[in-house]
Amino acid sequence: MGNSDYHTPRGVAVPPPKPFCWAVRTALKETFFPDDPFRQFKNQPPSRKFVLGLQYLMPILEWAPRYTFQSFKSDLVAGITIASLAVPQGISYANLASLPPIVGLYSSFVPPLIYAMFGSSRDVAVGTIAVASLLLTSMIGGVVNPYENPKLYFQLAVTATFFSGVLQTALGLLRLGFIVDFLSHATIVGFMGGAATIVCLQQLKGMLGLVHFTRGTDMVSVLKSVFTQVHQWRWESAVLGCLFLFFLLLTRYFSKRKPAFFWINAMAPLMSVILGSILVYLTHAEKHGVQVIGHLKKGLNPPSLSDLAFGSPYLVTAIKTGAVTGIIALAVRPDHLSNHHTLIRQLVGRESTITRWIYEEEDRVKSCGEANLHYVILDMSAVGSIDTSGMSMLDEVKKDLDKRGLKLVLANPGSEVMKKLDKTEFIQNIGQEWIYLTVGEAVGACNFMLHTCKRTPPTLSMPPAVELTAQDNV
Repeated sequence: MGNSDYHTPRGVAVPPPKPFCWAVRTALKETFFPDDPFRQFKNQPPSRKFVLGLQYLMPILEWAPRYTFQSFKSDLVAGITIASLAVPQGISYANLASLPPIVGLYSSFVPPLIYAMFGSSRDVAVGTIAVASLLLTSMIGGVVNPYENPKLYFQLAVTATFFSGVLQTALGLLRLGFIVDFLSHATIVGFMGGAATIVCLQQLKGMLGLVHFTRGTDMVSVLKSVFTQVHQWRWESAVLGCLFLFFLLLTRYFSKRKPAFFWINAMAPLMSVILGSILVYLTHAEKHGVQVIGHLKKGLNPPSLSDLAFGSPYLVTAIKTGAVTGIIALAVRPDHLSNHHTLIRQLVGRESTITRWIYEEEDRVKSCGEANLHYVILDMSAVGSIDTSGMSMLDEVKKDLDKRGLKLVLANPGSEVMKKLDKTEFIQNIGQEWIYLTVGEAVGACNFMLHTCKRTPPTLSMPPAVELTAQDNV
């Protein structure tokens, strides 16, 4: 390259001071309205605003008219696969919470039905979790014995669930979900590890056929309850439990070796329930120490409003239980990710925030009389890894940019990120030529494309691209 092509690099200017009120307003907007939900209502007639409002509250009204038969077939297969896991999982969680099994079944299919109408994410897991069940039996079981007074225990559990829903609804309406970000990641990971250990130890009650078991959730109490009742261990129950545990681990192993047989691992929990039920029925195993669920009432359960125990002397305990389980459920829902995983969720998981930044940049360049945006450069230098949900949201960002006629460019993705991008075929989707080692190379390539591919190349003062970094959203 000759000297005539050399341009003196620009210096980095010190940003001018901003007024205090402007800084506060910007911070509040970024905190409470990162997706700028009112932008879509600008310059719209009243009838259109009404439709957009309904679609914002119930996203099903937006995507249902565009729903295709091909999507229905895929969703049907996915629904059957998830149901095969949700049925035994719901029963297990109900048993862990010392509640009737029918409650676990309702918690498995009712929340997804509601979320399908009011939810906007395709990847979030909806329903109860083991940690919430464990907290429920630990906190409420500490004041009311679920076996001596099952009716009051059930009423307090319903009341705690009600207050948990009220808390989460309030956080959503007031847009206070960012409060969960202040929970220590190390604390959540440690809590999840300890809870997983306790959950595994709690299963020894059923596997060993123990009738009387501790209501404590600490490891010492559980192990003491197990080994002080060695004379009551039932080998029939232990053999049956170990056989199906081996079956689940075996199907998981083969599914990893042969990804084409992933459905075997997905169907294994339901197959275990069916085979176990047939085996217990044919051998009358309940007469030999194997615990069974028992009779399940037919039909739909009556509304549980009458079970809300607002006048109970243990109402404060129910409120505390609901608040704790509600916050913990929000905190541990992101699939127990590492810090790097959480980072990419904060970056790409807030797709609407990125979209808003692009809107604002387009408004800025239009007001200045500059050329429109052509490229969006995403700086991935601070992202160490990315999970499946992060990849899905990254793909949604690309689709949204494609609709707007913008090109997504990645800069400095790490080795682990590149492996995930290649495995999910995102590299083929975006194009290998749109991934660069540094932001400088990405900007240079975008400028080169603008100068060589456009009939009227922009001047150097015109911004051809907007750069987004991982740090922008942390």
